[in-house]
Amino acid sequence: MLAKRDVKGLIKALKGSKEAEVRANAAEALGKLGDRKAVKTLIQALHDEDSYVRLRAALALGALKENTAVDPLIQALHDCDAYVRGGAAWALGEIRDRKAVEPLIKKLEDENSHVRIFTAMALGLVGDHRAVEPLRKAMKDKDDNVREAAYEALKWLADRINIE
Repeated sequence: MLAKRDVKGLIKALKGSKEAEVRANAAEALGKLGDRKAVKTLIQALHDEDSYVRLRAALALGALKENTAVDPLIQALHDCDAYVRGGAAWALGEIRDRKAVEPLIKKLEDENSHVRIFTAMALGLVGDHRAVEPLRKAMKDKDDNVREAAYEALKWLADRINIE
């Protein structure tokens, strides 16, 4: 079991390990610990050379629900790796900052269905009325899973705002 005292060692591992797997595991653990001291290092890790480290850093920032990570996560929506883009979308949904709504709406058009799925779910989590029409449009997506995610997101939105 991880303890708060492990944060310094995990930050050191995320910053300095030559092994991508160690950096990725450190990012994941930092997200689970929930210590805000890790935020700066996790934001820096969004630029790691390894896509799995970037993904784990994005997900950790979402778990921390850290508003200072919104802008870097919005930038991560443009990562060259689809899984990182999807993870950034999900993290933005967990943070629930309305600043992310418009960038997320644009990602409903991503070429990768994985990104579109996580973007739809993120929009449902944020709970902003601006997502209603784009999610309705996403219910006509060519991918069954995207359509299902859009439908679920609209149900989540219906619980938060008054939509018909």
